[in-house]
Formats: sequence, C-alpha cells, structure tokens
Amino acid sequence: MQQPSEDKAPTESRPPTLWQMLHSIMAAAFGVQSGKNRERDFTHGKPAHFLVLGLIFTVAFAALLFGVVQLVLYFALP
Repeated sequence: MQQPSEDKAPTESRPPTLWQMLHSIMAAAFGVQSGKNRERDFTHGKPAHFLVLGLIFTVAFAALLFGVVQLVLYFALP
C-alpha cells in the first residue's frame, strides 16, 4: 500500500506547465504571487522559461497600455 506522500511525490517533482508558468508570471507582475507557487517555481522551474515568458508578457502588457492610450486619445481629441 502506498503512503499519501508517495502519491504526491511524482506530481510535485514535475516542472510547472505552461499555464502554471503564465499564471505565476502574471501574479508576480502584479505582486500577488503565493508562497506555494513561488516555491514550486524556484524548485522545479527553469529560469530561461520564466525570463522568456516574462519578456513576452511585459512587451504585450506595454503594447496593450499603448493601444488603450491611443484609443482614448483618438476619441477624446476633436
């Protein structure tokens, strides 16, 4: 019979999925990252993956802000 800790071990040793990494990047960008997720990322995640996704998120967020400002200025100015 397996112990409960043995059932969880393979799941905890796997690297984070793409969705989990995106969630971590968005949470960290807004300063609401949980300690459990941060520990998982530092333990099992690869820094290069987080750097690339972080840069993509930053560029996309900046482009979104730029687009919103341009849209507001377009409708606000006669």
